[in-house]
Order: sequence, then structure tokens, then C-alpha cells
Amino acid sequence: MVIYSLAGFFLLLFIVLSFIDRRRISNGIVLTLALFFSLLSLIYVTLSNGNELFVSIMSTVLILLFLLIPFFIIGLATTLIMNGRLMLKREGRKLANMLPLFIGLVIVILFIFWFGSILKNGSPILGMVVVFVMAFVGYFSFLFLSFLLSTFLYQFNFPRYNQDFLIVLGSGLIDGDRAPPLLASRLNRAIAFYEKQYDKKGKRATFIVSGGQGANETVSEARAMRDYLISKGIDENFIIMEDKSVNTLQNMQFSKAKMDAIMPTYNSLFSTNNFHLFRAGLYARKAGLKSQGIGAKTALYYMPNALIREFIAITVMYKKVHLILLGLVVLFFVFLAIIGITFR
Repeated sequence: MVIYSLAGFFLLLFIVLSFIDRRRISNGIVLTLALFFSLLSLIYVTLSNGNELFVSIMSTVLILLFLLIPFFIIGLATTLIMNGRLMLKREGRKLANMLPLFIGLVIVILFIFWFGSILKNGSPILGMVVVFVMAFVGYFSFLFLSFLLSTFLYQFNFPRYNQDFLIVLGSGLIDGDRAPPLLASRLNRAIAFYEKQYDKKGKRATFIVSGGQGANETVSEARAMRDYLISKGIDENFIIMEDKSVNTLQNMQFSKAKMDAIMPTYNSLFSTNNFHLFRAGLYARKAGLKSQGIGAKTALYYMPNALIREFIAITVMYKKVHLILLGLVVLFFVFLAIIGITFR
């Protein structure tokens, strides 16, 4: 059966790609396809088994899932809107904090638009628009699921305690010169690894604190992180500042330059928050670093907003590919619309 072969093929491909390098968005896409065809295989086996009880249970489950789709959509939209309101309350009225609220409202509008199109018959153009919107939403929903799988799996990283360098990625400061809780959690995660490695192997790693100075900051993020590490008992001789970078890619590139200048071969890790871990890994790979990451925990209420922002950032990283694919989709639906008008 073809679906069995596809499920096995994509699962094997995922294992091979993950073994080569876990820091690929394609890994999540391949795993999503593997799970999809595995689910189809399970449904096919159950329905073709001939066992009336299994067929009845599976059919009931599928019907219930189909009937629950509208409630799931409304529930998702409501959750995002409520999370957006919570973000605005706790994190301030910033555009970035409004993302869950905005996406929740867009889902509601699309759902109303779709439902209204069902009630209105006889418009081929409207039908094409609705189908296009659903294809557009389906495309990015598939990508988002792939991203979530990649992000989730990348959390399970068990690095060896033989690291020469620990890169800590910077973030914005509070009061212009102090590490906020988000940044402190990254530093604490690196400190915990540093101490455990020393206890196990007697080997001290050197911290590379990476982050430049923002417009509203009185010192660089690297300086604030260095001060934080020293306040926690880390010897300043084991701290190197990289204070020129302004984004994650530069964090990786400039930190690599620092390490390359010290020794030709080395082992390194980077520390960031768990929601940012996978994208940071993509940038590490892009910068030519073999480093894997360790993630610090993040407040649960902050996760939806953070994951949406990470997904948008990764989508932008591959914008040319998405624009080409979406362009082909648009041309396809324009072609269908023209045919619909011509033969109406």
C-alpha cells in the first residue's frame, strides 16, 4: 500500500536528517508528513480490518473530530484573544505583545467569512476566494505544526560535559543596565551547566556573553551579562564579552570569531530561552557553528506570543521559498476563477 510506504519513507528520512543535523526546519516538515501518512495508514488498517467494533469506534471518532472543528477554531481564537489581553496587561502595550490578540481576531473574521460563504450560493468568484483563503491558511497551519514539532524535539538536547565555551545570547535590558528575568534565566541555565560540567569533569568552560548596546541602554547587553555572572560567583577570567552584535545571527557569527581566535578546534554550546532555542540553532548552523543549544524555561503565559514571533521570524528567513510557492497557488486559483467566469 502506497500510504504505508510513504509513512515509512518519511519516518526514515526524518531519522537520517536528524542524525546529520537536528538544526533544520525541513526535519519538522518531514516528521509532519510522516505522522500524517502514519495516521492515514492507521485509519485505513482500522477500516479495512473488517472488525465491526473497531470500524464503529474509528468512524465515531472521525465524525466527532469533524464536528468539533468549528468549536476547536473558535476555542483557539478565544484562547489567543485572552492571551493577547494578558500579554498587554503584564508586558505592556507593545505591538509585538498584540500578536496573539491580532491572530485570534483574524481567525474569527476568517471563520465568519467562511461560514457566510456557505450561506451565500451562486458566486464562483466568492467560492474561489474562500478556497484560496482556506488553502493559504492550510499551508501556514502545516508549516506552523512543523515548526512546533521541530521546536519541541529540539528541547531534548543532551550535550556532553566537555564544552570549551558557553555562548549566552543577549536580550533587552531593564533600566538600561540590568538583566531582566528573561535574560537572567539564560544566564542561570548556562551557569548550571558550567557548574555541573566542573563537578563531573573538573573542566571549566569559558562564557561568551553576546549582545550589543541598544538605543535605550546605557551599557551593552554583554556588559550587563558579565556583571550578572560575576555577581553569581563566576571568575571574570572565564568571561569573554562580545558587545557588537544586534541580532541572533550576529551573536553566532561574532561569538564564533572570538572562539576561532582562541583555539582552532573547540566544543561549544549556546544558552537561550526554550522558545528561541530552535531558531537560534538555525542561525548557529548558518554561521558555521557546530554548537547545539540548551534552553531556559519561560513563563507559560508568554509562550504563545513568543512561539508566534519565532514562527514569523523563521518564515521570513525562508521568505523567497514561501513567496514562490504562494505565487504558484495564486496563479492556480486565478486560472480557476477565469475558467469559472468563462464557462458560467
